[in-house]
Formats: sequence, C-alpha cells, structure tokens
Amino acid sequence: MSTVTRTLRNLWKIGFKEYGHQIQYMGDTKYGVLVGKDRYGNKFYENLEEDLPLRTRWVDYKDKELDASQIEPGWHAWMSYLVDKPPVEDKIMAVGLRPWEPKEPKINMTASRAAYRPYSTTKPKYSTWDPVAKPRDGSTPFAQRDIREGGEFEPKA
Repeated sequence: MSTVTRTLRNLWKIGFKEYGHQIQYMGDTKYGVLVGKDRYGNKFYENLEEDLPLRTRWVDYKDKELDASQIEPGWHAWMSYLVDKPPVEDKIMAVGLRPWEPKEPKINMTASRAAYRPYSTTKPKYSTWDPVAKPRDGSTPFAQRDIREGGEFEPKA
C-alpha cells in the first residue's frame, strides 16, 4: 500500500476512472508511461521516477484473472528486470521471429476445469477396500449375557 501523499499524487496524474480501476484490480495506485502491449492485450507500464526500487514496472492484464502465464516470455524478462529494453525496442526479443514460437498464446490452465489430467493404462497395484457387512440374525457374542440384571456379564439363567 502506498502513502497518502503518493496516492493523492497518483490520483491527480491518472484521474478518478483509472484510480478506481487500479484500486480494484491491483490494490495500489501507480503512475507511469505505457511502454507497450503484447499479443494477449496486456498493457505494460514503467515509471522511472518511483521511490521504491524494483517496483517501477507493472502490467495491466486484459483478463482480470491475473495469471502470470498470460505474459509473453519477452515481456516477462523485461518485467523481471532481466533485460533493460522492452520487446518492442529490442530486435532479439521481438515476437514472431522464431519458427518454434506458437502463433496463438497458450495459457496455463492449472487449477481450472481445463487442467491436464494424465490417463494411465496400467492396472493399479492397490485397490480400495470395499467392506462387506454380514446380515444381522439377532445373535451377538453377548446374547447369553445381560448386564442389566445381576452382576456384570453374568450368564442368563
């Protein structure tokens, strides 16, 4: 969370609409320059005047699920401070130059209904226990004893 002064300064720079958007989805207010967009539609920002080190770059996700797998590798390297230039300025990090790159984005579906579940064709080594209850015939091991009358576990007469 930011200080009151920083929050008011960012509110003045970004306006009420963007302020509400950032508070709802990021929980903090930030001001910066739009550096670029990726194929997913995410917007990447940078503010070099920020007081907090290593918190000068951030992403505004197109989808509001906030999943880091929705960031392309080049933008991820820029966001993690591994490279200084964003992919729009760096020719090596440009998208679509390599033949092995996927044409469409592949989003991580872990913890969703579309998650990968392996299918095994081998017979399981263990099976679940299926208890079988015998039908009751009214007899019990203590049928000839009655603990209500006389001493404990004395046989009936």
